[in-house]
Amino acid sequence: MTCLLSLVVLSGGCGYKQVRYAQALGDVSRVSVETLSNESDEPGIEMMVSEALRREFLRRGAFSLVADPKDADLALRGRVLRIRTQARSFSATVLALEYSVTLQIDIQVTKRDGEIVPLDARSLRETEIYLASADLEAGRKNRDEALRRISSLLAARVYDGLYMEATE
Repeated sequence: MTCLLSLVVLSGGCGYKQVRYAQALGDVSRVSVETLSNESDEPGIEMMVSEALRREFLRRGAFSLVADPKDADLALRGRVLRIRTQARSFSATVLALEYSVTLQIDIQVTKRDGEIVPLDARSLRETEIYLASADLEAGRKNRDEALRRISSLLAARVYDGLYMEATE
């Protein structure tokens, strides 16, 4: 028992805190996620990220998803800012073995009354490493999978960011 109490007391100063999801955003029950605009050179990335956001809200189940922002208590809109791909590691013959892809988004969250819910812009950028391949199709598939993982991670950060702002 003493060990458990010590662990609880010591963990209080480590930066972790309990997030209370229930009613953290007040009476918000319906959310709309508009398809993001695409300011990158990657065709279709706006659909991938928008769908990841919608899936995250459906998966967590705290809100009902509505199509029309006028019917929503909380509206998300935004844009894909840029995607950067660069070689990360090389073989002895100077062939790329790994690449990294970085995705950055900008999300604006507005309540029905016009109040803006701030999100930490630093949490809306992520990098993933993927394997290079001499097979162009395999390389493209690896990059797409990396972008899907990033999209899912960013969607979870947006969802969690709404609660973090509401509880601070």
